[in-house]
Order: sequence, then structure tokens, then C-alpha cells
Amino acid sequence: MNFLKDISADLTEEVFEMVLSHPNIRVERIVSNGHTSPSSGYYDQDENEWVLVLQGCGELTFEGDSKVTLKAGDSLNIPAHQKHKVSYTDTSEPTIWLAIFY
Repeated sequence: MNFLKDISADLTEEVFEMVLSHPNIRVERIVSNGHTSPSSGYYDQDENEWVLVLQGCGELTFEGDSKVTLKAGDSLNIPAHQKHKVSYTDTSEPTIWLAIFY
């Protein structure tokens, strides 16, 4: 799979694609185009998540309002139960995330 190719032309909804699934690990390609998390609430996941931005950029907001901007090539590990949400993704090009849940 080439993570930068075969992007859906219709990005009215954020795209989540399962790349690999195993009992202890899950790998997804996520394609965003101006998509953000709902304005209220945060993700509170039972698993750790490591994300890498392959293209575009995005911003994560953590409970308490700290923010991290990720650009192409940037990665971040989000520990389980660290409340967070996507507060911005690029609108000039798709933002392509590689997310590994473990």
C-alpha cells in the first residue's frame, strides 16, 4: 500500500481505513480535509495511539487546552486515557495520518 495514493476524491467525510488488525495492534490510515472532532467532548481511548502525519497538517488539543501542531513528518505518542481531540486539519490539501493503536 502506498499511503499517499488512492485517496478518495470525495472527502466530505473523514476517511478511516484499516491497514492491519491484530489482537494487540491496529494500524489505520486516516484522511482529513478540514475535519475536526466534535466541539464538545474528547477522545478517551483505552489504548495508546501513535500518530504520524504523512501529508498536510493537523492540530490536537488536549484536556486543559494544551495544543500540539503536527506537520508532515511529525509524530506523537498519545498515552491511553489522555483526553484529546482534533481541533484543526488542513483545507488546502488532505491531511494523511498514520495511526497505530497498541
